Amino acid sequence: MQRFTIDRAGPALLTRARGAWPPEIGSTLDMAWMARWLFFAVALLAANLPAWAQDPVPQFQTKATHAVLIDSETGTVLYDKASDTPFAPAAMAKIMTMLVVFDQLAAGKIKLSDRFTVSEHAWRTGGAPSGSATMFAAIKSEIAVSDLMRGVIVQAGNDACLILAEGIAGSEQAFVQLMNEKARALGMTGSVFTNVTGFEDPNQKVTARDLARLADHVIKTYPELYRIYSQPDFTWNDIFQRNRNPLLGMGIGADGLSTGYTEASGYSLVGSVVRNGHRVIVVVSGLGSEADRATEARRLIDWGYSAYERVRFFDAGEAIGEVRVYGGASGRIPVGTRAPLELLLLRGTREQVRARLVYRGPVEAPVKAGQEVGMVRIFVDDVLSQEQPVYALSDLPEGTMTQRALDAVGELLLGWW
Repeated sequence: MQRFTIDRAGPALLTRARGAWPPEIGSTLDMAWMARWLFFAVALLAANLPAWAQDPVPQFQTKATHAVLIDSETGTVLYDKASDTPFAPAAMAKIMTMLVVFDQLAAGKIKLSDRFTVSEHAWRTGGAPSGSATMFAAIKSEIAVSDLMRGVIVQAGNDACLILAEGIAGSEQAFVQLMNEKARALGMTGSVFTNVTGFEDPNQKVTARDLARLADHVIKTYPELYRIYSQPDFTWNDIFQRNRNPLLGMGIGADGLSTGYTEASGYSLVGSVVRNGHRVIVVVSGLGSEADRATEARRLIDWGYSAYERVRFFDAGEAIGEVRVYGGASGRIPVGTRAPLELLLLRGTREQVRARLVYRGPVEAPVKAGQEVGMVRIFVDDVLSQEQPVYALSDLPEGTMTQRALDAVGELLLGWW
């Protein structure tokens, strides 16, 4: 491991790890060919940011066994308790069910006016005979997609989930495959879905972090459809049911999403709240009662809004560091983010913030302005709080043959060292 010291905004450290050589390399090396194989596993530019004296804010304590609070705008993790530990999602799995439905609508594969038939399986498994949460769909009847969506979102109807799954994919298991494909696409690496309802299954699991990521994606991708989550009630088959989300009636700016309960995981909730134009997403699980679920979620939300301050570190397009370039007219190129790099910081913790620029390099020339070349990661007290892609801020053409040869020799010597 070779270390270099860079002087930028205070002491910084660039760490590079030498990659493995291809086995075909012999004693005689073609420099241009070798450079194509010469990769470094990671480069870290860790910049110490300014510190200000502040009064510390007491850390939050919760009864929940799993919890996470995330600022939607910046992606900042405001609170984390076992957020990567899997647990049963219960009815919160229906958020993924609805995301697949939203995707189908957006792709034009179904329409809100399409009508799906209530199968005996859907009626018996998730309808009135099941004794579970239901929209009370009548067997063999036909129901519009728009109504089925409200049956899922407002009433948590298991029958509505099954009707949608069968109508879209032909079977529940085929639909579940779409759910898991979507989970992988979103980076929900700690979550696996085995049914569309959230019925207990030892193989079905989620994490609090994954649920927050899922909720944030739904809100940002389908803002119009997401509004259904704030609907306070829905009547179907002459049966009136209220939205099960306890945050909606608290007057705290809540506008969705879902609750859940299993005997193994206790009472859980995924919620979204907007205050003063800023949205936070909360996930809590493992609570002992409905009252605890509502209370702990609200306490965490209130604490997050009062305990954090919004700090901007870099403007959009501002150079936040440089990456090494192989074979270019210059050996380095400045990089920055496309959006302002802002963070919500717990009051009194600015001195604990570190920024790391991570890339696989050296990057091979030519480089175009706007080309993604790495990632900037923000750590608070060594905990990853936010990350954004970084892009080249200018063009960098290929260098001369002499420059490329010198770069190859330099990289070879550095790798051997």
